[in-house]
Amino acid sequence: MLKRLRGEVLEANLAIVRAGLVQFSFGNVSGISRDEGLVVIKPSGVHYDRLTPADMVVTDLDGNVVDGALRPSTDLPTHLAIYRAFDRVGSVVHTHSRFATSWAQARRPIPCYGTTHADCFRGEIPVTDPLTPEEIAADYESNTGAVIVRRFAGLDPLEMPAVLVANHGPFCWGTTPPGAAENAAVLEEVARMAWYTVLLDPDAAPTPQPLLDKHFLRKHGPGAYYGQR
Repeated sequence: MLKRLRGEVLEANLAIVRAGLVQFSFGNVSGISRDEGLVVIKPSGVHYDRLTPADMVVTDLDGNVVDGALRPSTDLPTHLAIYRAFDRVGSVVHTHSRFATSWAQARRPIPCYGTTHADCFRGEIPVTDPLTPEEIAADYESNTGAVIVRRFAGLDPLEMPAVLVANHGPFCWGTTPPGAAENAAVLEEVARMAWYTVLLDPDAAPTPQPLLDKHFLRKHGPGAYYGQR
């Protein structure tokens, strides 16, 4: 199980590079084995072109390294907070992709202006509250996870598999590493589209709720009919 998960997490890390979502050693992907209570994550500060499956670091849900010679990503505590809070999440992706990060730096949620957005995200992409000076000074990465979890009170994390951390950047997730990486790529695309929509019409109206729900549910609802059986 861990061997397969290591391979999937590595491939998802490489996928976000191919999608143009990260540069240098920015960003990270993790995956979780719920049965074993173990998380596989990219090592800290290692460039993507040098990564191998063996470089992926395995930790428990308390952040203790149980296998691997390298230090895990510094964002590990944020990933762990998401896994502990959202028990259907199987993978987490963090990037500093340009357009999504621009919305995060502006502390603005990304409105749903069209059906491309609605196909993957059931509503506007939320933005967290800024961290307080105390939260930044003490256990910053864990508190980043805490503000994400607080923002999702009343939200379904599988209907909204993305968040913008104020002044920081996007975190996305999914049930699998490939799915989480795809959500991160779609998020960047809809962030770009929303940016241009606002430039064209600062007063553009969001997608009507019936159309938003139709597009989301035809792909993700109990009666979904998009794609092949």
